[in-house]
Amino acid sequence: MKRQYFPLLFFILLCSFCFAGCKGKKTENKQQEVVKQVNNPVVIGNETTLLLKDLKETGDYVNSKVFPSLIKASIVNESLGKNILLVDLRSSKQFAEGHIKSAVNKKFEELPSYFETGIKPFEYDKIIIVSEDGQISSYTTCLLRLMGYGNVYSMRWGMSAWNNIYAREGWLKGVSGKYESNLENAVNERPAAISMPDLKTGVLTGPEIGTARFRKLFEEGTGNIFITADEVFSNPRKYYIINLDRKDKYEDGHIPGSVRYKPEGTLGYTDEMASIPVDKPVVVYCGTGHNSGFATAYLRLFGYDAHTLKYGNNGFMYNKMVKERTALSWLPFTSEDVNDFEVVK
Repeated sequence: MKRQYFPLLFFILLCSFCFAGCKGKKTENKQQEVVKQVNNPVVIGNETTLLLKDLKETGDYVNSKVFPSLIKASIVNESLGKNILLVDLRSSKQFAEGHIKSAVNKKFEELPSYFETGIKPFEYDKIIIVSEDGQISSYTTCLLRLMGYGNVYSMRWGMSAWNNIYAREGWLKGVSGKYESNLENAVNERPAAISMPDLKTGVLTGPEIGTARFRKLFEEGTGNIFITADEVFSNPRKYYIINLDRKDKYEDGHIPGSVRYKPEGTLGYTDEMASIPVDKPVVVYCGTGHNSGFATAYLRLFGYDAHTLKYGNNGFMYNKMVKERTALSWLPFTSEDVNDFEVVK
């Protein structure tokens, strides 16, 4: 019995030692990972955290199936006379010269008070925001949706889709293939996640922080929202450029230095947003400028110096988009997108 006991005891002790050793090695690796994370923490301020939490609790619009909220001009035309409200953001002069029947003309800066006291927003099935090209209305729609107005939509392509009169001075005039030879195909890696802008509204709760930020953005107006292809291509390194296209489109050619972010997996995710520099102007672009308008609104809400590229890819690689339209599902604006709907004065 003794001869069998000691070898068995030795075997048990040996197994215990090996198990302890393996467990200790895993613990050591885990400790090293923790230390690594501590050395490179992602800095998210308290107000930013509270605002993110509040937006998620109220529906997480930017990661919902209705983002971005766009509506075709043909659907708008079919809805005239029904329970909708059209809000035209163009200048009073442009509005007087011709607008969609029953539309009301409002300045961007007037919208918060108009939605709070001028109308009862949820009495309408849809509130449709209209602008010259659909990009300002996209920016506006995102802000209003984030404020809780879930029945707001942006008319795709703006007035350019309504009537050829506007298309000639809008999208058809703005499209260009000017910088097609300047594109690059190299994949640019995003920087490490470091921080997000530090919001300093001075208020204490998520809803109050949101109200303060929305108020500030509407007070600032839309004069600084756009950036042109000429500005960007003259010095791409001046900006942090975000591309919102699909992977295959990005690899087919993009603005030099631009970094691709997934449209559905960036906004609202701190690990993604914290990789966007806080000390540099940010340019956001997509195929048409509509998605980038929505994304720009969200980034500006969180304090980024974000701008949407006028006309998107249509503004600098238009001929390439037309040529590869079927192969890569590009959306170049063409006469096919223009209707012949009536305007009133």
